Amino acid sequence: MSAYVSAFDLFSIGIGPSSSHTVGPMRAAVDFARRLVHGDLLSRVERVTCSLYGSLGATGIGHGTPDAVVAGLRGQEPETVDPGAVREAWVRYPAGEPLLLAGARPVAFAKDDITFEPRTRLPGHPNAMTLRAFDEAGGIVTQETYYSVGGGFIRRDGEDRAVGAAEYPYRYDDAASLMRLCDETGLTIAELARANEESRASEAEVAAGLDAIWNAMSGCVEAGLHEGGLLPGGLRVRRRASVIREQLEAVENDGHRELPGEWLGAFALAVNEENASGGRVVTAPTNGAAGILPAVAMYWWRFLADSGLGRGNAVTPYGELVGSALLGFGGEPTEVPDGDEEAVADANRRRGIRRFLLTATALGSLFKANASISGAEGGCQAEVGSACAMAAGGLTAVMGGTTRQIENAAEIAMEHHLGLTCDPVGGLVQIPCIERNAIAASTAVTAARLALRGDGQHFVSLDMVVETMRQTGIDMSTKYKETSEGGLAVNVIEC
Repeated sequence: MSAYVSAFDLFSIGIGPSSSHTVGPMRAAVDFARRLVHGDLLSRVERVTCSLYGSLGATGIGHGTPDAVVAGLRGQEPETVDPGAVREAWVRYPAGEPLLLAGARPVAFAKDDITFEPRTRLPGHPNAMTLRAFDEAGGIVTQETYYSVGGGFIRRDGEDRAVGAAEYPYRYDDAASLMRLCDETGLTIAELARANEESRASEAEVAAGLDAIWNAMSGCVEAGLHEGGLLPGGLRVRRRASVIREQLEAVENDGHRELPGEWLGAFALAVNEENASGGRVVTAPTNGAAGILPAVAMYWWRFLADSGLGRGNAVTPYGELVGSALLGFGGEPTEVPDGDEEAVADANRRRGIRRFLLTATALGSLFKANASISGAEGGCQAEVGSACAMAAGGLTAVMGGTTRQIENAAEIAMEHHLGLTCDPVGGLVQIPCIERNAIAASTAVTAARLALRGDGQHFVSLDMVVETMRQTGIDMSTKYKETSEGGLAVNVIEC
């Protein structure tokens, strides 16, 4: 048994506005449709229904859950679907039109075939849904219950709850065993994670996959920085990232210095505004917290990565110091032409981002295995707190921090999110979610700076904080766990 979860599972490319309420239910519906096909049951099906329980029932409409279910039943997947094909797929479903189940068989379907049961909470997880297929006589052909456990991960009822990772060469259960493993092997956290990934794919494939994750993250930042107008939903929330970008560019064009901290906030807002609009995002580790890691990584990429470059020209694969700049891994050693500082800078940034993502993966795996990354299970501490810790650890790694400084940074970041509630106004991933990502991105940078100023020794361990987060999530009232039944959700007047 190991806590480790692959980077390509933890950072999955999907759509907004929620990994647990949009991506997870879509994957569950896709799985259900595939089971009908693979079980030779599809030809018997004449009608399908879906019941959404607990948090999915409480805030599903605001999160686009029924739209995602319709798309998933059609066989559309979050990684590749056009976001526009999901928006209002259920809300504006044409009366009397059959649903093309698994993209192959027309079956009867109506909007009221998806029901909402927020008061029914199944024991497996607060995010639960049951899909049923009926034959011509109204008998049940098959039914499956799924749990959307956070970050787009799903579990079918009856399956093992554990995270199976026996195939990985480096296994650890908690932060303490992770650090011992690093001490014993001499590997950094990122190198250990890289070795685990390369047990399933080649070095080039892992590097390309991480690059694809970063391309999607940075593309989301860029899209959000250039999109204005109002976000969908009844709150009429205005996008701000584009306006802030224009203001910051005006300041810089006037010859004033760049403002890294304000750009950091703009990066985070940009991602979460894209998420709130149902755009293409990367779960990091969830959609509600999707802006934190990209913002901190972009902050490093733009403002910190190139310092000290130009004094060396060897580009090596595994993270040595080159020209006083920390490199990540990827590809065979190559030579960069003398004096080509731009090529060295680009190589440094790309490899550094891989190291950032791998470090964040190893840390995020701890939260998923030993506590939760689901707002419906642990409140927003489980989403934003976990993402902040992952980003803090990743930044510390690319700034040259030791294993214990990385652990310290993650601990600081998580400790100061303990008890954070999930109370989205109107059931939408907008207020307070968007601003919360910007604040947490700043916290992640602060945590990394504090850890780098120390020697890695500290009183409260990351394992203590992870366990405290788990306990706090259990103790937290259901009304503060993504049900919109408490907190800001009931005290803010919706106009």
